[in-house]
Amino acid sequence: MNGLISYVFAACRGNRYYDYTAYTECKSCPEAPLYNGGILESTRYTFSCWVKVSGTKSSAVVKARLSTENTTLSCVGTTLARSRCWSFLKGGFVLDSSSDFSVLYFQSADINTTVISIKSASLQPFSVDQWNQQQQDSIQQNRKRNAIVHVSDTEGNRISGATVSIQQLAKDFPFGSAIAKTILGNKPYQEWFVKRFNAAVFENELKWYATEPEPGQLNYTTPDEMLEFIHANQITVRGHNIFWEDPLYTPSWVRNLTGDALRAAVDARITSLLSRYKGDFVHWDVSNELLHFDFYEQRLGPNASLGFFDTARKIDPLATLFMNDFNVIETCNDDKSTVDNYIVGLKELNEGGGILEGIGLEGHFGKPNIPLMRAVLDKLATLQLPIWLTEIDISKTFDQQTQAQVTWRPNPQLA
Repeated sequence: MNGLISYVFAACRGNRYYDYTAYTECKSCPEAPLYNGGILESTRYTFSCWVKVSGTKSSAVVKARLSTENTTLSCVGTTLARSRCWSFLKGGFVLDSSSDFSVLYFQSADINTTVISIKSASLQPFSVDQWNQQQQDSIQQNRKRNAIVHVSDTEGNRISGATVSIQQLAKDFPFGSAIAKTILGNKPYQEWFVKRFNAAVFENELKWYATEPEPGQLNYTTPDEMLEFIHANQITVRGHNIFWEDPLYTPSWVRNLTGDALRAAVDARITSLLSRYKGDFVHWDVSNELLHFDFYEQRLGPNASLGFFDTARKIDPLATLFMNDFNVIETCNDDKSTVDNYIVGLKELNEGGGILEGIGLEGHFGKPNIPLMRAVLDKLATLQLPIWLTEIDISKTFDQQTQAQVTWRPNPQLA
């Protein structure tokens, strides 16, 4: 069944500030709307509402779809709605053209869901300038601090009226890229990379199929050499990945193992990898793409990944342990990886005793939906864990200039 709510846009002006509020708990009563209404002034919209379902099942994924006279956006937000309490749906969208009449449909693919109830719905547009100003305000508030500088002579006496200049030598905020083995011995590539980035991840060189293509034939030569380059240039590096749940990227010889033989191979893999590189990688993607695939859970039981996290914590206690998956921030059309499904998976891992400390988001975008991305981040932020965009690329259906414009928007003041 479809719930339906429609908005007719009118004219309005004034300053707008993005509301970062999000909820992941189910509430007995919905909170008030985040905004007091919506207008058609720009092409960036954020919207939210509270959702409850009824039917033969206690919960269902509810998806919001937008239709105008010009276009249809098949998904602009989702929530895992429940029958006994209200769940928060937060999303967003970008319109390429103006609309005099737009309709938001709320739908569930679950045939057991008979009624979708909506309360406290709100819709708010932002111009590009308003959105960018909100970004700058958030940066000023959350990523900057006042500093007091005291100047003294060699005797420790304070000097008044001194002129002080400060030169930034390094950036604390991690900004990185994947590197491949082709960087080894390639001076132009190395210089290009070091000039731009302070963080890195190895593209394929740490993956199980690369380090042990045949059983017992371990070869860490390439990642060792890449790590030497990383250390020499004081670059932060992530470990990707220990296990990949997709059987397509699991070594062929591992796919043929079962029972004790598979468990022995898994134990040897994690022990060998993390013991060798203990302290070298700040993060480890422990179970990669667990929302979409379950190779190890099918063969070793439903708590297989929980055991991986426990073992990783014991071997390398200083590394931050991540789950990592795709289509969480890129789209809400993938029912396996809606933001609420990711949150459920993260909470289940923690409640099972797993030491999960980071949220990894692969970013394999078509055309990025910035308001939806912001809404997803707001919901994930309620878990109070570090969130990393671990990968980013733009579909090759766009030309290189468009890809560059989407991924890289330099500050004109720094040009």
